[in-house]
Amino acid sequence: MIKKIALLVLTFVFVLGLASCTAEPAEKTNLSVFFVPSRDNATLVQGISFLPALLKAELAELGYDFETVSVYVGTTYEAVGEALDAGTADIGFIPGGTYAVYSDGENMDVALTATRGGLSKDSAVAKDWNDGLATTSDTANQVNFYRSIGIVGQTTKGRELAAIINGGGNITWDDLQDAKIGVQSVTSSSGRVYPSLLFKALYGFTLSDIPTANLIALSGYGAAASALASGSVDLAFGYADFRRDYATLWTSDAEGGYNQDNTIWEDTDVVFVTDKIYNDTITVSKKTVDDDLQAAIEQAFINLVSDATALAKPAGMFAMVKDIFKVYSHEGYVVADDSDYDLEREAAAIVNPS
Repeated sequence: MIKKIALLVLTFVFVLGLASCTAEPAEKTNLSVFFVPSRDNATLVQGISFLPALLKAELAELGYDFETVSVYVGTTYEAVGEALDAGTADIGFIPGGTYAVYSDGENMDVALTATRGGLSKDSAVAKDWNDGLATTSDTANQVNFYRSIGIVGQTTKGRELAAIINGGGNITWDDLQDAKIGVQSVTSSSGRVYPSLLFKALYGFTLSDIPTANLIALSGYGAAASALASGSVDLAFGYADFRRDYATLWTSDAEGGYNQDNTIWEDTDVVFVTDKIYNDTITVSKKTVDDDLQAAIEQAFINLVSDATALAKPAGMFAMVKDIFKVYSHEGYVVADDSDYDLEREAAAIVNPS
């Protein structure tokens, strides 16, 4: 009798084990979206605050009814990459450099590449950018690349470097040894990776070879613009149209403004221009997002970035649904492939060898 009872118990445990192995996985009820801190925090938080309700509604139309959609700003680019790797972030807005460093072929996948309007200035020659006129964009001419530019302000060293470039000369490695250079996170494509590649090509060195005291870590491009205005850096690197995003603050005397007398176009000069950089990504964690959900996420963002519907409570520069993507200058999205970022991986290996 005891043997029969034991056999029945074992049989029940075995069947229960089979049932637990074959049961459907728990339905996903929350979707988390992480953003890198490349813009000033106030603008970024204001812009992304509209996204939860909009993305939740868009995904519901596509058959995915989430209870909540949560948005977060990562403390660093690397923090967002690590969250995607760990599966604590489902979706991440990250540059190609961050994707290249943290993707291993299985842990995450690039879903979409951003497009933006081609700029009125796109020369590889720094002097060509220095006509004192604003850089504008053509929304009808969508491109999937951008450049990084090295910008100097009104410090003595900044004016010295500008004079070299505008006079038709070339900046030497020695010229840079006493320059205070503002840079972004180590996986930032325009704020660190591609400028380092440019230095490697020009001088045989990277930004890491600049004297440590002169390499100034900045958190976002608002901090870069502010540092140029205040003179706390002589040179800062950023995406090609970042001056446009801070042109109003440059002359503003309101709280948070930089209170400069001249326009940002008059006060700054471009002294370095990098090669073209493949645009930012919307990346998903493959630990939490399956292929079907990824396809729905891709379609949802493609729909939202072109949606001209007025926001229920517009604020500042955010008047229509599509305006929320202005936080990163994104004007469109196209479905991406992991191989699109192979050059970013090569760049990352050169700049940040493991």
